[in-house]
Amino acid sequence: MLPTSLARPVTRVRRRLLGHRRLLAGLLTAGAVAGGLRVVAPAAPETVAMTVAAHDLAAGQTLTAADVTTAHVPPASVPDGAATPATGATLAGPLRRGEPITDARLVGPSLTIAHPGLVALPVRLPDGAMAGLLDAGDRIDLYAVASAGGEVADAPGTAGGASRVAAGVLVLAVPPTKAAGNSVTTGLSGRLILIGLPDDAVARVTDASVRSFLTFAFVH
Repeated sequence: MLPTSLARPVTRVRRRLLGHRRLLAGLLTAGAVAGGLRVVAPAAPETVAMTVAAHDLAAGQTLTAADVTTAHVPPASVPDGAATPATGATLAGPLRRGEPITDARLVGPSLTIAHPGLVALPVRLPDGAMAGLLDAGDRIDLYAVASAGGEVADAPGTAGGASRVAAGVLVLAVPPTKAAGNSVTTGLSGRLILIGLPDDAVARVTDASVRSFLTFAFVH
C-alpha cells in the first residue's frame, strides 16, 4: 500500500481524471477521426503550367510579358499547340482574359490548321486604308488591275482592265502596320495581310500582287 502522504494526492488525481473522462474520450476520438481523414483524403490533383491571356487582347496585338500570365490546370485541359512563351508574337484574333494562347491564335502558318487544304500567304495590298477594312475570318475575292507596262496573265474572270485572280479567299490575319512593315520601316507602301488559299492559286496571286494593283471585294 502507498504511504498516506502519497495516497491522498494520487486519489485526488484519479478523481479528477474520472471526472473528465468524457472530455478526454471526446478529445481522443476527435484525434483519431482527424488522423483517419488525413489518411483517406485524396492527393492534390496534378496540374501543369499553361500560358493564358492576362487581360482582354485585341486582334493584331503584339504580345508582351504584361499580356500573358500562367495558369495551373489539369494536363487534360491543355489544348494542342499551346504556345509557351508567347511574347513577341502577333495575335491573329482577339482573346478574352484567361483564354489559352495557342499557335492557331498567332500570326503564322499554323493559322491554317483549322482549314485543311489551304496554305497561308502574305499579300501586300497597295491601299493600306482599304486593308484596314478587313478582319480575320472575312471572305474576299481578289482582283488585279494591270499597272502601266504590265498585265495579269492567266487570270480568270477578266472584265476590262480588272481580273479576278482568286475567289473566296479567307483572311487569316490583318497584322498592325508596325508588325506588317510599313513605308517607314521597309520602303514599301500599302499593308500586308495574311490570307489562306489553295496551293494552286499561290503562284497566280503572288504574280498579280507584284505586277498589278491588288484590290478585293467582300463575298458571303
